[in-house]
Amino acid sequence: MTNEARGGPPDLTGESAEPVGPEGLTVGRTAALVGVSVRTLHHWDGIGLVRPSGRTWAGYRVYSEEDIARLHRVLVYREIGFPLAEIGRILDDPGADARSHLRRQRTQLEERIARLRKMVGAVDRMLEASRTGMRLTPQEQVEIFGADWQPTWVEEAEDRWGESAQWAQYAERAADMSAEDWKEVAAATETWNADLAAARRAGVAPGSAEADALAERHRELLSTYFDCTHSMHVCMGRMFTEDPGFTAYFDALAPGLAHWLYEVIAANAAARGVDPETATWR
Repeated sequence: MTNEARGGPPDLTGESAEPVGPEGLTVGRTAALVGVSVRTLHHWDGIGLVRPSGRTWAGYRVYSEEDIARLHRVLVYREIGFPLAEIGRILDDPGADARSHLRRQRTQLEERIARLRKMVGAVDRMLEASRTGMRLTPQEQVEIFGADWQPTWVEEAEDRWGESAQWAQYAERAADMSAEDWKEVAAATETWNADLAAARRAGVAPGSAEADALAERHRELLSTYFDCTHSMHVCMGRMFTEDPGFTAYFDALAPGLAHWLYEVIAANAAARGVDPETATWR
C-alpha cells in the first residue's frame, strides 16, 4: 500500500521502490512507486507535465527512469506549494533558475508558518475562552472589576455551574466580549450596587416601584451573561442569603443588604406571576 493510500504524504525519495526495468514501468506500477493515483498520472500526462516516454512491445506506454525522476521533482515542488503550471515551466525552461524559485517559495512558506502560528495562538485563546468564558487576563480582571475581585471566582463558578445550559450561554457570550465591553458591565454593576445600597439605607420597601426597578436592573445585568427569567432571579436571590460569600459581599455595601435584596427580588417576581416559595431554575 502506498503512503498516499494510507493517508500519508507521497514517497518523495523512491528509496523503497522497485528498480525500473529496461522497458520502463507501466502507469499502474509507477503510481504505486511514487505514491500517487493512476488518475493523477493520467492528468499530468494530459497537461504535458510528465508524459511516459516509452512503450512496451505490446504498445503500452511506460515511464523510464528519467520520467520517474521528473515525477519525483514534480512531487517535491507540489509538496512545497508550487502550482502545476509553474512546476512545468521550471522543469521545461532550461534558463529557469530553480534556486531562485525555491528561495522565493521558502520565504512564502516562512510567512505561511508565521500566519499559522498566529492562528494556533488565536484558537488556543478561543478554547480557553470557551472553557472559562472570559478572555481577560487575571491582571485585566482586577483592573476592570476592582482590587476586591478574585480571578479564581471564575473557576469556582465553572466548577459549580459548568454543566448547566446557562454556563454554556455565558461562556459563548463572554468569549465575544472585549475589554471595553467588560468595563461597561463593571461600571453598570458598580452604579447598581451604589443605588441598591442607597435604597436600602433610605428604607425603600420591597414591592415598591423603586425597588421593582432595582430588581429589574439587576435581572438585566444577569442577562448579560445568560437569559435570566424571574424564576431564576428568585433562585439567585435565595443564593445571596444562603451562600456566605455572596452575603458578605452585599452586606459590605450596606448592613442586611443581602436579605433585603432577596425580598426585593421576590416581591418583583411575585408581581409578575412567579411564586417565590416554589420558584425553580427555569
